[in-house]
Amino acid sequence: MNAKQLRDSISRRDFLKLTALGMGSLAFRPMIQLATLPDFPLAERLGRVNAGKIDVKARPDADSQTTGVLYEDAVVQWLREMVGVNLYRTNQRWVETPEGYIWSPYLQPVRNAPNPPLQSLPDNSLGAGMWVEVSVPYVDLALGNPPARSPGFQDRIKLGMPLRLYYSQIVWVDQVRMDADGQSWYRVNEKYGSYGDILWGAAEGFRPITPEEMAPISPGVEDKRVVVNIPYQTLSCYEGTTEVSFARISSGALYNYVGERVDVWATPIGKFPIWRKLVSLHMSGGTTGGGWDLPGIGWVSLFVGSGVAVHSTFWHNNFGEPMSRGCVNAQPEDAKWIFRWTQPLVPYDPGDITVGLPGGTKVEVNET
Repeated sequence: MNAKQLRDSISRRDFLKLTALGMGSLAFRPMIQLATLPDFPLAERLGRVNAGKIDVKARPDADSQTTGVLYEDAVVQWLREMVGVNLYRTNQRWVETPEGYIWSPYLQPVRNAPNPPLQSLPDNSLGAGMWVEVSVPYVDLALGNPPARSPGFQDRIKLGMPLRLYYSQIVWVDQVRMDADGQSWYRVNEKYGSYGDILWGAAEGFRPITPEEMAPISPGVEDKRVVVNIPYQTLSCYEGTTEVSFARISSGALYNYVGERVDVWATPIGKFPIWRKLVSLHMSGGTTGGGWDLPGIGWVSLFVGSGVAVHSTFWHNNFGEPMSRGCVNAQPEDAKWIFRWTQPLVPYDPGDITVGLPGGTKVEVNET
């Protein structure tokens, strides 16, 4: 299959498979149309295109021949990652795919791991529900209480784009329903930061998060600190003088998309205690043209009162270069480890904790 055939095939799969749900099994108001999971490629490792349009190259070199193009949310097989050439950029990682080579920042590492749906949800302090993580490249959603309230969802609807959650995003599910065809659907009702949108998606696309995987790491160690190095775009965790974890991160960007310096996006320099942690948070802010609105941000550790946090990131894979609006972007597995290792400890129920001064584990952000 050549690049054009691959692109056309993916485009066909991306058409929403709308299913009208009967009123007998699902009491939706009005009748909601939902999309089942697409036929994602069958491979152990996959990559999702996270930019509007990208070039596929003949070699791992930005100056090599372009053999095809892919569009946002196309899913390709991830064969291997390697060092290549992209002049004037810090990130020199490339991904080999069956069609050619793609600069790694444009590909979110994903897997296609559907799950057996649960037919009932566990009871918690706020009623039945559970934390879930998207375990497939993406899940298409339908609004259960239109019109959309979230600015991000409103924008996607205006542009004719589907509402989606992506691999590694974390949300709260509080209902499960089965339609007349035996298809199960979860109701997504974000606990923290939500604008009030209620969404439905195919249950197979979500993996239940267990309390055990949120268990604290080294809870008996008191001398802990997180060190963020801005020039090197790295994060290290120390127990005393021993480095116990290391990760590449993306701190606040100093320039916007048109090359203008935006100092307000810089990650604050200094020492700050973690004061709030949430399993999942709907994060939004900024102004028109420079704003953002993202649901389901996982493993959030807030350390500055203005909303600056270490958190999971799914919308880029450019760790090692400044990319954020002030936060510390981390790969999902790194953000989760930091979440479990730092103080304060967060219980599964309710998945959110706030502490007063002196706060929790200190985050030290250095500019040298």
